[in-house]
Amino acid sequence: MNKKVKLIATFAAIAVLMFTGIAVGLNVTKNIGKKSYEISEDKAMKSLEKKVSDIDVTQVKARKEPIQLDSTSLKDELPEIEKYPLSVENTTDTYIEIFSSTEKSGEGNDGWLNDVAEAFNNSGIKINGKEVSVAVRPVASGMGMDYISSGKYVPDLYSPSNELWGEMLKSNGIEINMEQEKLIENVAGVLLSKKKYDELISKYGSIDMKTITEATANSEISMGYTNPFASATGLNFLISTLLNFDAQDPLSDTAIAGFENFQANVPYVAYTTLQMRESAKSGILDGFIMEYQTYVNSADLRSKYVFTPFGVYHNSPVYSIGRLSDDKKQIAKEFLDFCEKDEYQDLAKKYGFDYPDKYVCELPEISGDTLIQAQSLWKENKDGDKPISAVFVADISGSMNGEPLNELKRSLLNGAQYINSDNSIGLVTYSTGVYVNLPIAKFDVNQRSLFAGAVTDLDASGSTATFDAILVALNMLMEDKKANPETKPMLFVLSDGETNFGNKLNDIQDILQALKVPVYTIGYNANISALDQISAINEAASINADSDDVVYQLKNLFNAQM
Repeated sequence: MNKKVKLIATFAAIAVLMFTGIAVGLNVTKNIGKKSYEISEDKAMKSLEKKVSDIDVTQVKARKEPIQLDSTSLKDELPEIEKYPLSVENTTDTYIEIFSSTEKSGEGNDGWLNDVAEAFNNSGIKINGKEVSVAVRPVASGMGMDYISSGKYVPDLYSPSNELWGEMLKSNGIEINMEQEKLIENVAGVLLSKKKYDELISKYGSIDMKTITEATANSEISMGYTNPFASATGLNFLISTLLNFDAQDPLSDTAIAGFENFQANVPYVAYTTLQMRESAKSGILDGFIMEYQTYVNSADLRSKYVFTPFGVYHNSPVYSIGRLSDDKKQIAKEFLDFCEKDEYQDLAKKYGFDYPDKYVCELPEISGDTLIQAQSLWKENKDGDKPISAVFVADISGSMNGEPLNELKRSLLNGAQYINSDNSIGLVTYSTGVYVNLPIAKFDVNQRSLFAGAVTDLDASGSTATFDAILVALNMLMEDKKANPETKPMLFVLSDGETNFGNKLNDIQDILQALKVPVYTIGYNANISALDQISAINEAASINADSDDVVYQLKNLFNAQM
């Protein structure tokens, strides 16, 4: 694999799980499991220490295992394409398949391309005497790029939300050709609460991306955005922010210094759009990012927020992949011409794909290489001078025996290569009892080797003391924070969601809420509602990953958060 392919595989391999959480099993809730009051941090610490003292904790001596970096290729990490079924099936043997971003291949107002494709398939269009059709597969922009760049599955056409993904495919050496620059009209934007918008208007006179960037850097806005590896809007926001600091070179020292100052005042980067929206509801954020089509279709958002466009257009360009046969080229042309018909463009406007105000994109052309380097820069600098301290809490109870535990081990071992070395990592496992398999330490070569050995040796048996293990891991994080006050603590709980021993959620939720440590949960063929409740306490993501895609999903989460 050449260097560019490795860069793409490492830095662009994130699927947007946003798009309803149905296809990939993402669920984030806000209020489930929360109490109507919060105890003080001091009281929470005392309660935590008391509860941990009552838990049976066993220290396990870790052994070293050779580290195998890049042990799993992107092609192997990706689930089989059947994981993401067609939203419109071809009706003839002569057809083309299109990967479509999900804001236009979902349901209801998000189903414009599906409606057009079904009409096309019913139109009886023939080429060389044969009736033709199209198939539509809803695949998020970044994930679609991963399938294509890895060669795991290659469609005939690819329509991401914006052109940035196409540029990265080109940099990866993939042969693509833009067949249509704009399929439908859409823009990305920053949503500011009406109160904050009025405050900034009073101070700055007008609102644009420069104003928003400056106000965030000055701590005047509590701003959130989505992961630029996963989200088309997040990637657009990242490159737009960098260009605000240096319009000529988004990777210059000036741009990087400006971004670091900006990022130091960003309290929250969401794993998904859904997670970000839930955090906005909780009052954490004054502003966040979203596509106009989503905004205009939500009465709640329109009533509370003002939309300000930014960055490149989200006009769903269409690319052909590789060298299509003459018949497929003709089908593509017929279909794209069909999409241009007035009745279907009017339908797009009805579904919200029609930004009503004048907007001119002032960004320069951006190469795929620049975007890949910008993603890498973001991963290295998103936490500023506050490295992460994390404990992985792994379920090794009897219900995890067999394939669930094998997948947990495989995904942890593979995902570890995406954790930055300046972060600190520990490992706790649990069944009836709780085991400290690896104390928290910098994730250098030695700690990576110990982590690999500890994970490799895991076996499953016994009952399930999930909340006991969370308490033990949380106490480890708090002890580490005493020694390293600048670290950002977080927990990752990997489980099938069942708990039948020890403390319950009600016993620990006030402690978690007071200490404000996010708990990311990853389910393995899980009772996802139980895991949702844990993650919901501090607005973290909860992912339900079955055996088909758990390696890919966990790698993505580590790449974004670690």
